[in-house]
Amino acid sequence: MVHWANIYHERRVTAEEAVRAIKSGDRVFLTGNCSVPQVVLAALVEYAKENLHDVELTQVLTVGEAAYAEPEMEGHIRVNTMFIGHGVRRAVQEGRADFTPVFLSEVPRLYRTELPLDVALIHVSPPDEHGFCSFGVEVGVTKTAANVAKTVIAEVNPRMPRTLGDSFIHISKIDLLVEVDYPLPEFRMGEPSEVQQAIGQHIAGLIEDGSTIQTGIGGIPDAVLQYLDSKKDLGIHTELFSDGVIDLVNRGIINNEAKTLHPGKIIAGFLLGTQRLYDFVHDNPIVELHPTEYVNDPFLIAQNEKMVSINSAIEVDLTGQVCADSIGPSLYSGVGGQVDFVRGAARSKGGKPIIALPSTAKDDTISRITWQLRPGAGVVTTRNDVHYIVTEYGVAYLYGKSIRERAQALINIAHPNFREELERKARELNYIPRQYVGVGTGE
Repeated sequence: MVHWANIYHERRVTAEEAVRAIKSGDRVFLTGNCSVPQVVLAALVEYAKENLHDVELTQVLTVGEAAYAEPEMEGHIRVNTMFIGHGVRRAVQEGRADFTPVFLSEVPRLYRTELPLDVALIHVSPPDEHGFCSFGVEVGVTKTAANVAKTVIAEVNPRMPRTLGDSFIHISKIDLLVEVDYPLPEFRMGEPSEVQQAIGQHIAGLIEDGSTIQTGIGGIPDAVLQYLDSKKDLGIHTELFSDGVIDLVNRGIINNEAKTLHPGKIIAGFLLGTQRLYDFVHDNPIVELHPTEYVNDPFLIAQNEKMVSINSAIEVDLTGQVCADSIGPSLYSGVGGQVDFVRGAARSKGGKPIIALPSTAKDDTISRITWQLRPGAGVVTTRNDVHYIVTEYGVAYLYGKSIRERAQALINIAHPNFREELERKARELNYIPRQYVGVGTGE
């Protein structure tokens, strides 16, 4: 019987040797977020410049610079991303990279069907005594990609935390191992602005004791967490979480005891944060990471009673259509898990799907509550799915409401500078009666 340690030593190679397994025309999966395998990826970029053409690099979201998406890589590597992050946004908008719109819960299915993988580039912890490596901060779509790819190339990093859950791969499933030792990139959150704090306070008012919460990253989710001091028995089921939950766990506010699915556990797909977060999750039995097709399954999400989903938007029109992936026709981000969690929370007993956004953009010169979405804008959450819209001016509850009631409610949470114009447009469109008065007062 071959011991796993023998396999480990036999398959150790340098990054330069590993990337030679990639051939022209291959489809290569790149693990993402704070788990990007930096040494192997850098070796691939250099190797591709002289040796490869028409390699498709498929990914979701990566943190950090993306040399593989620079103009000089045209003809060698072409990115196909399921979510547009900072590193590949310019390439997508200039037509040098592709964007595939898809619900995050369905990305793994694409790798099993429409987008079969030749190679997966992953980043894992060292093996335990049984030969299992943890995917660490990124299980999400990576576990499925590693399961279905013909060849798996892994960076093995002692700095990668060992996260628990459905988050492991055995050494025997890895074809080429590259030993590295560097700290994971950190994703630091800034202090929430006054507007974000106001939004966070409104959202916190909707969260009841015993709720299970899905939050994302950024100022608004962090602001929400700051206003949960008085809550009890909160839980987490989310595609990702960051440093903001740590203090609430340590103070017993998030204890997951009231959860009706995975009681006692924080459930997530991946992590974005700082070294403090990585230290917190390492071998922590309260935290479980699972593949995205599980975490983001709306039918599973709905099994959490009092499920509260909190997601952001770029703009919302007066009928409740939510644009979250583009600025007009210009592709900006992606669908991500917004619809997965909106629909899961909507079907949860006592659930609340929430879309949050500041009322304006560009120093109060543009209203993000609009009479119509910009031409070419993508609808992520439809007006049929929407429940709560929150700005710094309050909460609009739209579910089961007529277009007239929706328009009135949304005008009342728009920035005061734009309420009169929105009311006029609503009347022109016959959304509200022409004789109706007082919509734009906010009273």
